[in-house]
Amino acid sequence: MKRRLFVSIGGAAALAGCARISNAVNDNGLVHSIIGAAQPLDHALIGTHGRVRTYRESDIDADFRIDSLDTPSDSHYRDLVKTDYAGYRLVVDGAVEAKQVFALAELRAMQTYSEITRHDCVEGWSAIGKWAGVPLATVLAMAKPTPATRYVVFHCFDRDSGGQPYYESLDLHEAAHPQTVLALALNDRPLEPDHGAPVRLRVPTQLGYKSAKWVYRVELADSFRAIHGGNGGYWEDQGYEWYAGI
Repeated sequence: MKRRLFVSIGGAAALAGCARISNAVNDNGLVHSIIGAAQPLDHALIGTHGRVRTYRESDIDADFRIDSLDTPSDSHYRDLVKTDYAGYRLVVDGAVEAKQVFALAELRAMQTYSEITRHDCVEGWSAIGKWAGVPLATVLAMAKPTPATRYVVFHCFDRDSGGQPYYESLDLHEAAHPQTVLALALNDRPLEPDHGAPVRLRVPTQLGYKSAKWVYRVELADSFRAIHGGNGGYWEDQGYEWYAGI
């Protein structure tokens, strides 16, 4: 189960969830139907119980590899970078009782999380980094999810060559995991644009494509069926499994 499921079906490198790679395995409907059928059992048996391994400072990869879609290059994002994200606001809304809007300085003042964990990409590579930021559970508690809320959806600045936006989602249980964080820093430095600045999701319990970069909105919802392709994430809309536990 979990990552071994990817490997046994076609190889983690072949699926390439962190980069735009097209191949026969990626486009094979039977492969993804098998993955999809196993996903509910995988989530039910393994879920997000327990914590992933943490590492020592000496284990950190100083040159942390860059993955995902291209860094946003539109004028709005470029202006944010030029002004050190002075105009950035993280919006937390949707099925909440108290909508929240945070400036980057406010998020930095709330920062309480710092751990060294491993990032596992579905392409087959891993990297160890020291992540710091705000536990997602802290932000969600301030927004007060309504009783109908089941999912947390992350909307991002980046888009593919066809203009489709990147997004991801977690259920409330995964979102409340103590190692799920809105990351603001990597290896004791503020995030750089290529690593998702100013705010990225960090989900060390799942494969890398769940750790969405360049997050500007956190939407709480009872379903994600009406959001973009309806499968809970950019890569999930292309056939990858929604629960990507490792």
